[in-house]
Amino acid sequence: MTVVVRDAAPDFSALTEREREVLLLLATGEQNRWLARRLGIAERTVRAHTASIVRKLDLTSRFQAAIVSHLYADDIRADHG
Repeated sequence: MTVVVRDAAPDFSALTEREREVLLLLATGEQNRWLARRLGIAERTVRAHTASIVRKLDLTSRFQAAIVSHLYADDIRADHG
């Protein structure tokens, strides 16, 4: 696995409010089913948001998104576009 170290936090401004919510919850490591219940949305919608997050942040996986979420949680919460 290749790890990319960035000098600055990723640009979270392209994410919607719901995508930010999903991204923050990805750090918990829970399954999509649990995330969907927690957010009151369909599991399929969680998968769609996750795919969008990975694409918008130029990541390669849900796992990377979870790591980014853990490392930059305060930035994600603070960045409201």
